[in-house]
Parts: sequence; C-alpha cells; structure tokens
Amino acid sequence: MALRVQFENNDDIGVFSKLTNAYCLVAVGGSEAFYSVYESELAETIPVVHASIGGCRIIGRLTVGNRNGLLVPHSTTDVELQHLRNTLPDSVKIQRVEERLSALGNVIACNDYVALVHPDLDKETEEIIGDVLKVEVFRQTIAETPLVGSYAVLSNLGGMVHPKTSIQDQDELSSLLQVPLVAGTVNRGSDVLAAGMVVNDWLSFVGMSSTATEMFVIERAFKLNQSGPAVLGRAKERAALIEGMS
Repeated sequence: MALRVQFENNDDIGVFSKLTNAYCLVAVGGSEAFYSVYESELAETIPVVHASIGGCRIIGRLTVGNRNGLLVPHSTTDVELQHLRNTLPDSVKIQRVEERLSALGNVIACNDYVALVHPDLDKETEEIIGDVLKVEVFRQTIAETPLVGSYAVLSNLGGMVHPKTSIQDQDELSSLLQVPLVAGTVNRGSDVLAAGMVVNDWLSFVGMSSTATEMFVIERAFKLNQSGPAVLGRAKERAALIEGMS
C-alpha cells in the first residue's frame, strides 16, 4: 500500500528518507509523527535508521542503495559512516564514493538487480555501483534529462517515470529493467518522482499532497496491493536462482 506522510511540513519525503527491501534511512531532526509512520509499518521487518550525511538531512538525494549495499558521497563523515555500519544489516555493504556528481540519489536509480545512471558519471563510480549494489548498470536519460535518479523510481516489481517519457522510451527502459513501467506524478502533479516518494517491494510512502488518483497509480505501478513482506523471501529465492545460473 501507499501511505501519505510529511517531513516537517514538507511533502518531499523522498528527500529526507531512503527505503529499500533491507533497511530504511530517515533524516535526523524530524517530528515524532514522521518517524512513527515509518516505524509502525517497517520496524518488524527491516531496521529504520536515523542518519545524516555530511551534516545534512537530505539523505534521500545524497545516497543510493538497495538490499545489497549503500553508496554515500565523499562528504559523509567518518562518524556518520560508522553509525551506518553499526546500524544497518551485516549483509549490506556500505561504501563512500568520490564522485563529482555527489548527489548520488539524483543521478542513480536502482532496484536490487539493475541501475540507471547519469550519462556523465565517472567510469570508476559505475564499477563501484555494479560491485557494491550487485546490479547491471546502464547509462540512460529519462524524458531527455540525465537526472535519472530524480525522474525514475524503481522496485523489483515495477517502476514509475517522468510523465513526459514517451511510450517508446518507456518500452525500451522496461525491456532493459525487466519490470513494467508507468509514467506518472506525485504530490499533486510533481514530476520529480523520487523527491515525493520512496518505495520497496511491499510499501510506498508518498508526500501528503499526493492525490487519491496518484496513489492508485503508484499502488498499481509497483503492485503494492498484491505484495507484502513475504515478497522479500521470493526476492531472495530469485537472487539465488540468478546466481546459480551465472
């Protein structure tokens, strides 16, 4: 299901949180109401970790991750890095990245198997993404913009892209990602999808101003009404199958 939430009267909840199938990061300094929504839905399945990156709260835009790993920018302090290592599951590999395009969440979109990245990302960063997140990496644009991390949101079951993405581009991306894609908006017409929502294989949080229609489209796009935490077990089975075939 999709749930509405705000961070300090701000609907851009994807700026202040990061959700995967293995963990959830939430920015420090939020209200108890903000944290309680996340923790009531997630605490029994995955850890909800309060964090900052380089002293900033915009952790959703500065980091990128999936159930295999988490990449953080070079501005991340040693103390912040150690906190993440102490609180995230041992199976999650955490690495600091020296990358000119340091808002990693804006330039990388991924699920547990595939990543779309900004065409100008360093070759070394591309290799780190593949190694740490254990994904295939493709340099792409979305609706003719290189900020793929801002204009695409992916799970292992589906994806949503900028509303001006052509049908042809949607089909090509869907073939690349091996998940169905839908063009849509969040927060009453915003096309910056990743700023207004976070999603994993069984749950999505969206900004408070998202309309009922937008939430319906999001739930359909990511198949949230037919999934639950049990999806996690099936995802692990699929990963083991893929590893066995390779």
